[in-house]
Amino acid sequence: MSDSASNTENLIQIEIFPRRILSPETAQVLLAELYKVDGVIRVIVQGQRLPEKVLSGPGTGEKVEHPLRKPIQIGDQLIEMKVSVGRIQMELASPEAKEKVREVCDKVLPFPFEFREGNFMRRKATVTDYAKLGSDADPTLLGMVDPKAKHEDHLVFIEKKEEE
Repeated sequence: MSDSASNTENLIQIEIFPRRILSPETAQVLLAELYKVDGVIRVIVQGQRLPEKVLSGPGTGEKVEHPLRKPIQIGDQLIEMKVSVGRIQMELASPEAKEKVREVCDKVLPFPFEFREGNFMRRKATVTDYAKLGSDADPTLLGMVDPKAKHEDHLVFIEKKEEE
């Protein structure tokens, strides 16, 4: 992924919406391939939360052994999946990156998916962004803040190594 862009107004936002929930294996392959595309600024993975513990009922407090809650490898980083991957939103630097992302999706996803361009992520700071991140926040973090969550619990930063 490329470094944060100073002007977020000219970036392209896309949404990949598979018709099925992605298995951890498919999500790993897809995200690893998307990680390799030049021009990717930020990625948001959305889906139903995969709880660690039973929150209510007779098994309250027991650990949940959900088959979709597996760690996946992206680049050099191992990431614990906390959601089942239902849609992926991306911000891209160029139309060429958009076409490369489309090619990756066609290659990796064995079932139909929707590929849309639009505005899916915030481009300007809200009160919540200001309260959580401060007045001089990185523009790529806008809209990625859950007001009730700790910053490090829900954001994973994957740095792309510079090729020599």
